[in-house]
Amino acid sequence: MTAAKKTAQKIKLKLIRSLNRRQASHRACVNGLGLKKINQVVEVLDTPENRGMFNKVSYMVEMIDG
Repeated sequence: MTAAKKTAQKIKLKLIRSLNRRQASHRACVNGLGLKKINQVVEVLDTPENRGMFNKVSYMVEMIDG
């Protein structure tokens, strides 16, 4: 193991709109981010994959602190 480990950056996401009447791919992105209920806040790693899912559903999810 190396002495200097990188700390992974995290972003906080909050679901602000309902998943009802949304495209299946958009619902899958929200579920992939770990969000299930309105006003739920989760912390996810700041990776290109998570950023892409966030960008796809940015009208339903808001970013907090970042």
